[in-house]
Amino acid sequence: MQPLHIVLLIVAYFSVLIFISYITGKSANNQTFFKANNSSPWYLVAFGMIGASLSGVTFISVPGWVEAQSMSYMQMVLGYVVGYAVIGLVLLPLYYRLNLTSIYTYLEDRFGKNSYKTGASFFLLSRTIGAAFRLFLVANVLQLLLFDEFGIPFWVTVTITILLIWLYTFKGGIKTIVWTDTLQTLFMLLAVGICIYTISNEMQISNIFTYVADSELSKTFFFDDVKTGDYFWKRFLAGAFVAIVMTGLDQDMMQKNLTCRNLKDAQKNMFWFTIVLVIVNFFFLALGVLLTDYAQKNGIDAHKDELFPIIATKGSLGLATAIFFLLGLIAAAYSSADSALTSLTTSFSIDILEINKKKDQQAQEKTRKKIHVLFSFILIATILIFKYFIADESVITKIFTFANYTYGPLLGLYAFGLFTKYQLKDKWVPLVCIFSPIATYVLNTSLLKYFNFDFGFALLIVNGLLTFFGLFLLKTIKK
Repeated sequence: MQPLHIVLLIVAYFSVLIFISYITGKSANNQTFFKANNSSPWYLVAFGMIGASLSGVTFISVPGWVEAQSMSYMQMVLGYVVGYAVIGLVLLPLYYRLNLTSIYTYLEDRFGKNSYKTGASFFLLSRTIGAAFRLFLVANVLQLLLFDEFGIPFWVTVTITILLIWLYTFKGGIKTIVWTDTLQTLFMLLAVGICIYTISNEMQISNIFTYVADSELSKTFFFDDVKTGDYFWKRFLAGAFVAIVMTGLDQDMMQKNLTCRNLKDAQKNMFWFTIVLVIVNFFFLALGVLLTDYAQKNGIDAHKDELFPIIATKGSLGLATAIFFLLGLIAAAYSSADSALTSLTTSFSIDILEINKKKDQQAQEKTRKKIHVLFSFILIATILIFKYFIADESVITKIFTFANYTYGPLLGLYAFGLFTKYQLKDKWVPLVCIFSPIATYVLNTSLLKYFNFDFGFALLIVNGLLTFFGLFLLKTIKK
């Protein structure tokens, strides 16, 4: 695939997104930016959330994960179903009853300002790093495929990437994203389908389901060794809690749900979103089986995050496959990155600066626009820092590992608020939430070193429990 093809594809793609931004951004204000005036059709939100949930990391890393981990990731995906059920039946009714713009406002009502600021701060940290991981992956692929050809340095690639996101989100915010995410999810699913079709033809596979089922890489359930990170109950329970914290306790994902007309629509969104997401993840893993076998049979030395990009763009699958791969990659990446930038702006504006308490609407909008620019620069800086410290492993592993530590305190805070009636000594809450991830790291490192026991992604549960027990020590009187 020639660099000119990639340039034309990027220009055409973003022209469409900017046009959508122009249409949806007319007469936009803070209410539009933060909540889309509560006018989003639930089916658009559900479809768009698929792309935002999967992101460029899933698009690249999940197929590349199969070679080393088989289809064990599906254990987590099945756990997601339980987590999404908790979101739909427990968290969404709470958020709609309180009519929240930022979901962390609940913590102030329940415990106090310190708990509120702590919860919001952990989200800001989690989402900033998570979005940077995702964007780094895509920027790196674009650098290898395009910008290196023109001698453009990586920092310019990253800056252009963030600038394009800012350009189509700065006015309409979440209202724009509901519509652009729908389009981007469509492109991403088309890309996966076409890649599976072309590689199946190339390998002369008549029935993909039979082929995957017969493959040694299709092993999904692991019950053999409780000490390993891929043990079924660790992955399943981790999946359930990851879904709860990275969707239900995450302003980025919940902001879309809160744009629906009412609670019933938001719950329908979660129901259908869950079903489709499980199916889509299966096809990503099936694609991973096909790509791994194709690479081995054709002597292609590509592994992990390089597997899919190299085969799709430099293999013998044709120009159409390369074009749809890039289209799907860009769509998957930007469908999560644009909403991340918007949610970071929302959370910092509402939770930290509390601009919603100002009476001057123009002053509110002016502050929000400044915060939007600020987080654009923060993302650029974080990606560049990550560039020089990334280890040789799949980015998806890094994201989940990091989430274990940063989302654990949020899990503990919300669990304590929902399942107890105690109040807290609010001023000590930040200390507990900082100590818990540190204690979790020390515990996991010690068990791994002395007993060869790995919590894997279940670290999130351990972190949440430590936070919960720490908060229990701060309890005062029943509410």
